[in-house]
Amino acid sequence: MKILFVEWGSYGSRDTREAFLKEGHDLCLFPFEVSSAYPYGKYIEDPETEERLKTVLHESVPDIVFSINYFPVISRVCQKEMIRYISWNYDCPHRLLYSPTVLNSCNRVYVFDKAVCQEFHHEGITNIQYMPLAVNTDRLDQMDASSPLPYSYDVSFVGSLYLEKGDDTFDRIEHSLPDYARGYLRALCTVQLEIQGYDFTESISAPVLDDMYRAYPLVSEPLFRESREHIYGDIIKQRLTAIERINLLELIARDCSVDLFTHIVDFPLQNVCNHGPVSYDTEMPKVFKQSRINLNITLRNIKSGIPLRAFDIMGCGGFLLSNYQADFLDCFVPGEDFVYYENPEDLKKKIRYYLTYEEERKAVARNGHDKVASGHTYRHRIRELLHDV
Repeated sequence: MKILFVEWGSYGSRDTREAFLKEGHDLCLFPFEVSSAYPYGKYIEDPETEERLKTVLHESVPDIVFSINYFPVISRVCQKEMIRYISWNYDCPHRLLYSPTVLNSCNRVYVFDKAVCQEFHHEGITNIQYMPLAVNTDRLDQMDASSPLPYSYDVSFVGSLYLEKGDDTFDRIEHSLPDYARGYLRALCTVQLEIQGYDFTESISAPVLDDMYRAYPLVSEPLFRESREHIYGDIIKQRLTAIERINLLELIARDCSVDLFTHIVDFPLQNVCNHGPVSYDTEMPKVFKQSRINLNITLRNIKSGIPLRAFDIMGCGGFLLSNYQADFLDCFVPGEDFVYYENPEDLKKKIRYYLTYEEERKAVARNGHDKVASGHTYRHRIRELLHDV
């Protein structure tokens, strides 16, 4: 099969391309620039991109167009040219999914969060399907093929603190709110951090939403189906994730050494060693392989899905200790392939346990790796993507 691959430098791009080729497909690349500096409108309707894509389609005549993450501007062209457009989304939230173009008949859209998929289905949008993410175990195994990497860290966390430049929208909103709305948001965050299983951000009172809009008038792009509740709820969830990650890292650092790998090099956390950022393809896998325990503290915008970071950890043969996410149970067995914690105290207890019982920890890490390698690689996912095309 001939595939036009929309290339924009996403996570997993190299591994996905390699999987297509190893599965025997022909690949041609369509360079596509993605930048946080661009307005969303550029990804919805852009005459220059549309004309360039149309020309490439006529010249290369592919069977399908594929992209990591969904882009309405690509779908618009594929709909007009009557060619199948398959996208596989790893960002959550991915606001472009709320463009009405998602209804185009050319689309087959995959999301890794089953709860998000079900929300679309409840609205009658059935061309969005659930499919977990993946990892390239062959590449990761080769990194220590000659000899295993030595342990350098007891407990490590690789990820954003969501306090970087550009992640300050919550602060801007809160700073301009009247006292009642500010107190409401702070109370909501406090309660949400204590209670699992219910999302309070989905039931923000209308007057507080109005105050948030007046303080910082974020609106959906033209023709988007996204609600104000969704937009402002996602901002609150990101801040909740920041608070949760900082609190948990400082909590467990009272008992053991904790190493952090994050974008803000000089961000101070009590008793936590901050190493700054690591590259996704080369440095991050080494951290996972050299850590006795790898933490996953899921971005709260992800409702039930398995984050890419969890697959990365297990694919490296690392021991994964994660918060609970329902979709894990579709693919893995808790206590056998990975371990999850229920609350902060349970997290501390399980860290102490698995730092003590090394052979049990190694067995879980090995099982997780082997489960990923046998059913959750990019090649497995490519077969699923194309099984009835």
